Amino acid sequence: MQNAKQGDTVLIDYSVRKADGTVVGHTEETGPQEIKIGDGAIFPQVEEKLVDMKVGDKESVTIDCENAFGARREEMVIDIPRDNLPADAEPQPGMTLQAQQQDGSAVTLYVVAVSEQSVKADGNHPLAGEDISFDVTLREIKHAA
Repeated sequence: MQNAKQGDTVLIDYSVRKADGTVVGHTEETGPQEIKIGDGAIFPQVEEKLVDMKVGDKESVTIDCENAFGARREEMVIDIPRDNLPADAEPQPGMTLQAQQQDGSAVTLYVVAVSEQSVKADGNHPLAGEDISFDVTLREIKHAA
């Protein structure tokens, strides 16, 4: 049985956990995911683990917050006056909003609180400041030519 290598397309199952053990992502419902090792579609640390794995192998890798979704930045939590939102907007905690940054790029904001005058939104990724762990199982290898 051959090992996976750079350039191979592989089918993997995975689960992603925060440091406290909370599962924040997995392939249980969607089924195995196909990735090409070296394309950067998944964290480099996970790709490194996939190299030399065989079908059926299971590996775990922990990625510190700096190399995952970055440190949490409090300046990314902002209050948006309700007047700045569309009149028909009915924001609720947990919703996402799309905003444009000064440089023209888009940013996703996560609504964390709503009052009559404003909406508190967080521009941090929900996993910012969190170390995460991947448990990966290699299901199939399609070797590169």
